[in-house]
Amino acid sequence: MSHVQQKTSKKEIKKPRTINVYVLLLIVLLVATVFTHIIPAGEYARIDFNGREIVDSDSFKYVDKSPASFFDFFKAIHSGMVSAADIIFFVLIIGGAFGVLTATGTIETLMVVVSRKLANKEKWLIPVMMLFFALGGSLMGMSEETLVYIPILIPLAIALGFDVLTGAAIVLIGASIGFTTAIMNPFTVGIAQGIAGLPIFSGMMYRIILFILMYVIAVWFVYRHAMKVKRDRSLGYFADYQTIGLEKIIDSNIVLEKKHKLVLGYFLFNFIVLVIGVIKFQWYITEIASLFILSGIIMGILGKLSSDQIVQSFMNGAAGLITGALVIGVSRATLIVLEQGHIIDTILYHTSSALQHVPPVFSSAGMFILQSFIHFVVPSGSGQAALTMPIMAPLADLLGVTRQTAVLSFSMADGIGNIIFPTSGYFMAALSLAKIPWSRWAKWVWPLILVQYGIGIISVIIAQIIKYGPY
Repeated sequence: MSHVQQKTSKKEIKKPRTINVYVLLLIVLLVATVFTHIIPAGEYARIDFNGREIVDSDSFKYVDKSPASFFDFFKAIHSGMVSAADIIFFVLIIGGAFGVLTATGTIETLMVVVSRKLANKEKWLIPVMMLFFALGGSLMGMSEETLVYIPILIPLAIALGFDVLTGAAIVLIGASIGFTTAIMNPFTVGIAQGIAGLPIFSGMMYRIILFILMYVIAVWFVYRHAMKVKRDRSLGYFADYQTIGLEKIIDSNIVLEKKHKLVLGYFLFNFIVLVIGVIKFQWYITEIASLFILSGIIMGILGKLSSDQIVQSFMNGAAGLITGALVIGVSRATLIVLEQGHIIDTILYHTSSALQHVPPVFSSAGMFILQSFIHFVVPSGSGQAALTMPIMAPLADLLGVTRQTAVLSFSMADGIGNIIFPTSGYFMAALSLAKIPWSRWAKWVWPLILVQYGIGIISVIIAQIIKYGPY
């Protein structure tokens, strides 16, 4: 590649700009504040139904307006943080536990060892490594954490006859599958179900089926491209990458030590306990967070970290999620303003009235489409859950859509948007690291995105038909 081409490539990488998620949320909060002065106030009566609170669809009435003031705009931010404190600390605690896991070196060592074993078995690289990242996204909510593996996978992919797109896709599309189906993702489905009043991680079997379907299609898409490049390198994208670093992976003396195996074993055991606790004992946010605090300590001990290292690693892990955690609080501020202005029920009333002649199966598809548009503006999965589910859950009740389907509409839209929307800071950082211009990636990945959106619409329609629940 010439010097001129390299300069052009660097400019292309720097060109995409993203808007800070807090700026976007403050704009949404400002719009909500203005709406309290425009939209008439109204409210539904709430009734108890099988131990949960739902809106009485025949009880809507208009009430006196109580618009949010200029100072209420700023008060709502603190009130939102306080209101969402349980979820915010839940996210920070889980982030801390994963910080300890990372500090033991187990995940990084596992990645190097698996990559080395697959170095001469290129046909297995794509399905095995994509499964690794898909499970990480679906069970652990791995997103930003996957960025460190892009510099490992891209040189490996090129050395095996593939290209930069293949290496980046293994990581990005793999993790996206996990977020889209979110079998036990605590940062998306966990938060959304908690807000919707559903048992945490309920409806898991349907999401497992979707996980398998999305995984198979994504692997086929990436594998098909990789094999084309292997036959004809002119079809690939290579930027200015070389295969340097591959020898370091293959010839490395890094192995899974006894401490790594113990940490991995306990980590798997922890998820078994989590599943049993959620299904059999109806564990909720407090119990799950407590389990991860205990797990962080035990993994640190098994990983031979000192007490100071365990604490520091926990703090570092929590610090890494502080931005996402506080997004939840700022998102909740919008809800505070809408509630104060008594316009949420008015919005629900007019929306449900407009859709009352639409069959619930199509209403569920509409929820998915709406969540897809919202995700472009609010790229944070946990932030989007905190912002939308307080409205989507009661709207689902009014439209005859199950709340579990409403949550599924959110998680599917969130995961797919993670690998196409340029408003996502994590996604754009990954492309920059991979030296792939957004336009080049979008041109390549759009067929898969269209297929995934099609699956998303069909999956929420089927979910409504089968009354995906428990409710």
